[in-house]
Amino acid sequence: MLVEKKERVIMGIDPGTAIMGYGVILERGNKLELISMGVVKMGHLDDHFLKLQRIFEKTVALIDEYKPDALAIEAPFYGKNIQVMLKLGRAQGIAMAAGLSRNIPITEYAPRKIKQSITGNGSAGKEQVAAMLQRLLNFKEQPEFLDATDGLAIAVCHSFQRISTSGKSKVYSGWEAFAKDNTKRLK
Repeated sequence: MLVEKKERVIMGIDPGTAIMGYGVILERGNKLELISMGVVKMGHLDDHFLKLQRIFEKTVALIDEYKPDALAIEAPFYGKNIQVMLKLGRAQGIAMAAGLSRNIPITEYAPRKIKQSITGNGSAGKEQVAAMLQRLLNFKEQPEFLDATDGLAIAVCHSFQRISTSGKSKVYSGWEAFAKDNTKRLK
């Protein structure tokens, strides 16, 4: 018999190479509580590899600080600029590797799915998502960067999926599980 935990800490990450947003929530049954949200800025770093190193180190530090039971991350989306997509994919991969290095289960969500779960509209703007999260989690402060509320939205979306498991998201319990399921991506 599977016994579900009464509480869990969920970290959401909105990866980026200029700004990475994150949000951490505590889920108690059907109640959600804001623990933290913020951004990691990398605009001052010129070297792309230094940015990736900072993403990895900051993600590991956040995991070590908040000890999440789950890590939710925004999945790659398709854009017109291949170079931007490649850099974003690397940032996502590095954040995932940080979670996998700490054996945290990882789930990816498409941007539309995240917006849909928070606002009911998959095309909602960042401001709409932020306003809905303020009401939902009862906080007043307006973050300096909407990347912080984007990270928070990913964590809340993951919490909502526990109730409705019809989403098409992948959960990996560690590097071996990810590698086994993604052999074509690792060649």
